[in-house]
Amino acid sequence: MRAIAVSAFRAEPRLVELPKPDPEAGEVRVKVEYAALNPLDWQTADGAPGEAVPPVFPLVLGTDFAGRVDMIGSGDNTFRVGDPVFGRVTAPPLGRCGAYGEYLCVPQDSAIALVPRDMPLQAAAALPSAGTTAAQILSSTAVRSGLSLLVIGATGGVGSFLTQLAAARGIGVVAAVRGEEGRRMGALGATATVDTTSGPEALAAAVRALYPDGVDALVDLVSTDAASFAAHAALLRDGGVAVTTRSVAAPPGVAWSDFRLAPSAVLLDELASAVARGELDVPIDMELPLEKAPQALAQNRAGGARGKTVFAI
Repeated sequence: MRAIAVSAFRAEPRLVELPKPDPEAGEVRVKVEYAALNPLDWQTADGAPGEAVPPVFPLVLGTDFAGRVDMIGSGDNTFRVGDPVFGRVTAPPLGRCGAYGEYLCVPQDSAIALVPRDMPLQAAAALPSAGTTAAQILSSTAVRSGLSLLVIGATGGVGSFLTQLAAARGIGVVAAVRGEEGRRMGALGATATVDTTSGPEALAAAVRALYPDGVDALVDLVSTDAASFAAHAALLRDGGVAVTTRSVAAPPGVAWSDFRLAPSAVLLDELASAVARGELDVPIDMELPLEKAPQALAQNRAGGARGKTVFAI
């Protein structure tokens, strides 16, 4: 099968030919039709310290997938051959299977779910990591209707889903964007958008003009240094909460959390149902062939994502 893999950590991702994986007991093999790009994919290529099980090389990259069940391992069956499914590759060892390959194997009791009849597989592939992250972040903030949420890095996959989910709850979303993305984020439900290209001072002034006492919650999907995170956290009201996805500590006196994803099939079902009902839009920025994945990973590493990139396998 064709796959995008690395021969060692920090090696360049390349298109390779590998044997099809065989499903073990309790697993299904999926013939992948679409895979979605996530920052975790190039982070995995850079190295995964602390793995309990040694990785497998060539290490097949990719986490989010959609396709059809191709083979079922021994044991109890949740799925049938031919079922359209989507989910996340999480089972060890790292690299044995990845979404950037024509076939993968995943445990039936992991984060894998049926694709609703009215949902394209392309959209399903783009949903697992970004959609689940957005939903769980929103729950962690405990922000309710009538309150405010500032989202830094709002235009990417997570930010786009988060904006929609928060707006649907009646939360006032202030989306920090760059350039011409304001109109798109407004269509996704943002109450206000702030162009950050002029620098942090312009962002602070705009947020203070909207919420003089500060916003109720902050979700920072971008900042990798304490100073930047602290500058954004300064826009919170007294008692506000900050969430980071980049493992950056907040300044003293700020209630904050370092988000960690906990994927589940139940949440995938809920998100997919919302998409199928037309209540949640999947923001796909571009579709590329699998062989373009190495270049797309490099571009994603540089930042500035707008929605999701998916690969046709």
